Amino acid sequence: MQTAMKTIRPHAVIAVLAGLSLIAAFLTTPAARAEAPSDAGNASLEAVIASTHRDPKNTARDKFRHPQQTLTFFGLKPDMNVVEIWPGTGWYTEILAPYLKENGTYYAASWDKDEKRRFIQDRLKQYHEKLKSRPDVYGKVTVTELSKSKTNIAPSGSADMVLTFRNVHNWMLHGFDRAVFEAMYAALKPGGVLGVVEHRADPEAFPDPQSKSGYVQEDQVIQMAEAAGFKLVEKSEINANPRDTRKHPRGVWTLPPTLLLKDRNRQKYLDIGESDRMTLKFVKPAS
Repeated sequence: MQTAMKTIRPHAVIAVLAGLSLIAAFLTTPAARAEAPSDAGNASLEAVIASTHRDPKNTARDKFRHPQQTLTFFGLKPDMNVVEIWPGTGWYTEILAPYLKENGTYYAASWDKDEKRRFIQDRLKQYHEKLKSRPDVYGKVTVTELSKSKTNIAPSGSADMVLTFRNVHNWMLHGFDRAVFEAMYAALKPGGVLGVVEHRADPEAFPDPQSKSGYVQEDQVIQMAEAAGFKLVEKSEINANPRDTRKHPRGVWTLPPTLLLKDRNRQKYLDIGESDRMTLKFVKPAS
C-alpha cells in the first residue's frame, strides 16, 4: 500500500523560516531579556536601561532624558569609579548602580542628612528606601553628602567620572555653585570626565546669577567649570527640545514632570515636553 505524501510548497518553507527568525530576534531584544538584573553589572547599558527593576514612571521619561545616548556621549564604562551629584530619588541610580555594580564603583553624592527642610528629608527617606528595597541591585551604592558645608563627595582624585543632571540652577540659587564645581574637580582623577546636563536658558536673555527660573545659560555653566579648572571637550544636542520657548509663568517647573500650574494649560505643556537642555562634557586636565 502506497503512503500518500504531502507536497511542501516552497513559499510555505519560507514563511516558516521567516517566523522562526522573528521569534529568535524577539528573544534577543533588550525588552525580552529585561528581567530583574541580579547580574546586571555584567549586562550592557542597553539591557540595564530596559530592565524591569526600573520604575515605570521613570522609564516613561527616557524619551526626554535619553539615558543611553547621554551616558554613551560622556564615555561611561562599566569598570569606572563614578560619582553622581544629588541623585534625587534615584532616576539615574536605577541605571548607574546595576551597570557599575560588578566592576566599577558608584558614589551617590546625596543631600546633607542634617538638612532641616522637610521635602529634602522626605526625598532622602525615599531614596534610602529604594536602595534597601533591592540589595541585589543597589547593595554596593556608596552614599555621600553634598551641601555648603559638606563637599567630600568621594576620595580625592579617585573618580573617573562625575555626573550631574539638572542641578546647577539649585547651586546658583543657594550661592554655592563655585564650591560644588571645586568639589567635583577634587574628586576626579587627572583626565577624568565631568558630564553636565542642565536646563538651557535663552542665550539672548540677560543672565540671572541665581537662576530663579531654573534655566541657566550655557556660557554660565562653561565659565563655572573653567573657573574650577575644567576644560570643555564637547557639546551635544542629545537633550535639546526646540519646542521649549523657556518663557513660562513658573519657569522650568511649568513643564512636565512638575507641571506646577496643575491643570492650567496642562495639555499645552505636555505637548512641549520636558525642558530644552544642554549636555556638556568637560575634562580635568591630565597635568
